[in-house]
Amino acid sequence: MKPNIHPQYFDDAKVSCACGNSFVTGATVPEIRVEVCNKCHPFFTGEMKYVDTLGRVEKFQKNQAKAKVIREQIVKKQEERKERQRPSSLREMIELAKKQAAS
Repeated sequence: MKPNIHPQYFDDAKVSCACGNSFVTGATVPEIRVEVCNKCHPFFTGEMKYVDTLGRVEKFQKNQAKAKVIREQIVKKQEERKERQRPSSLREMIELAKKQAAS
């Protein structure tokens, strides 16, 4: 190994979480701050909780709502296009005429 190229290693690096939990581990920096740890992460706690950074959850939900509206519009256009489609055979034309006469 080459000398003087490796970072300094701290055996007692303190890790602090946003929830208040803290523990000691080894790292190349003396203090680490994290937003989520094993005490507050939804996978370990079993709770349904959004870990939102920069409003990403709201942005995702907004995009999902917009996609639902667009999907409904596409289905509506497809149904209208299907109704306007001309009959391809004489049989279909007669059946269509019978339906219109019955209503």
